[in-house]
Amino acid sequence: MADRYAVFGHPVSHSRSPAIHQHFAEQTGQSLVYEAIDPGAEGFTAGITNFFDKGGLGANVTVPFKEAAFALADECTERAARAGAVNTLKVLDDGRLLGENTDGAGLLRDLTHNLGVELGGASVLILGAGGASRGILGPLVDAGIGTLHVANRTVAKAEALAKRFPEMTAVTVSGLDRLPTRAFDLIINATPSSLQGQALTLPSGLLARDTLAYDLAYAEGGTPFTRWAEQRGVPGRDGWGMLVEQAAESFFLWRGVRPETAVLLKR
Repeated sequence: MADRYAVFGHPVSHSRSPAIHQHFAEQTGQSLVYEAIDPGAEGFTAGITNFFDKGGLGANVTVPFKEAAFALADECTERAARAGAVNTLKVLDDGRLLGENTDGAGLLRDLTHNLGVELGGASVLILGAGGASRGILGPLVDAGIGTLHVANRTVAKAEALAKRFPEMTAVTVSGLDRLPTRAFDLIINATPSSLQGQALTLPSGLLARDTLAYDLAYAEGGTPFTRWAEQRGVPGRDGWGMLVEQAAESFFLWRGVRPETAVLLKR
């Protein structure tokens, strides 16, 4: 019987992760099945526990369950502990659950290797302060960004996120309705707005000619956020590259072999 893996999210029917991991399995000669599971808004812990009880070996976790996955893990990697959020779970040999966060590594790989973005000294605006932001912030700080602004509907949540990274001294926070008036080198949409097909109301003053608008969500033809930027003459990129690269990190954790991502990035 093939080894079982899955992605848990709500919603999750749109997820391309099953196809990505099937491609990785065929590429590396691994025998596995990977499915998408939506346990409902309140059913994550029961659903994923049942999955592992029935022999599942690992799972990816997406919106809105990354912080719940962190609480569920018996042991966490340094990256996951720093983020306080988990997007990858692995059953260890003794039956305990290891929590990892591959989001930040996937984002940095896409930005620096695939897109050629120079992060050293960059001014960065992150929209949203949930589990997705938790996973990417530490690696961005480690990459040497210059300044950071975190904006969230609830300011207290943005403040709590910023406090997790005291080594980043040039940090400011605000509500989404009180964004700065200056332009940024990199703007990252980590809110669920694009998953819901909604556009954020954002001032054009956030954009300069060389700003990159990057959405952690992905969609054929772009997302509302990337289209907002492109309509103003600024490059917008969705999170397809990040998805593929973080999936490769998860696959390596589970299977001990690192798949090539170049073919999938071309989509």
